[in-house]
Amino acid sequence: MLVGYDVAALGQGVPPMADYNIENLKFLVVDDDANMRHLVTTILSSLGVRNTATANSAEKGFGQLYDFDADIVICDLRMEPLDGLEFTKMIRNHDTSPNRYVPIIMLTGHSELSAVEQARDAGVHEFIAKPVSATRLYAKIKRIIEHPRAFIRTEDYFGPDRRRRQDPDYNGPERRKAK
Repeated sequence: MLVGYDVAALGQGVPPMADYNIENLKFLVVDDDANMRHLVTTILSSLGVRNTATANSAEKGFGQLYDFDADIVICDLRMEPLDGLEFTKMIRNHDTSPNRYVPIIMLTGHSELSAVEQARDAGVHEFIAKPVSATRLYAKIKRIIEHPRAFIRTEDYFGPDRRRRQDPDYNGPERRKAK
């Protein structure tokens, strides 16, 4: 599905920063703010994406995943009545989840460390603080493509491996056993 950068796509609106032709990827954008949904879908369109779906709530976004086989989900952190963290946990843990493994990019105006940690611990792949730009969004999409993360299950977590790097000096209770 993901292919190398197509030089011919330059004349079709794909910014020259693009290393990948992402036009065939499907994106689901979930945000309770109509202006933000429009902005994100416009950015995706400027990156060459042809297939996006939107939802104005976590519940509708979850339902949309049954009919729209998204390759990547972009959701807002602060939504009502369910927020992006609850939405992510629904995708990762609900018995009837249509795709527990879909990469999720959390988009929010709340970039304090606690929000980033909560998103990571809910099962988010990437985190973008607003204001969002095409360059920043594309960088997160590229990271998902180039650095796929294994999914792990612990007593209280299912999602992408939260460790971005290996620390040989880590001796905590969940340290992996050497083979």
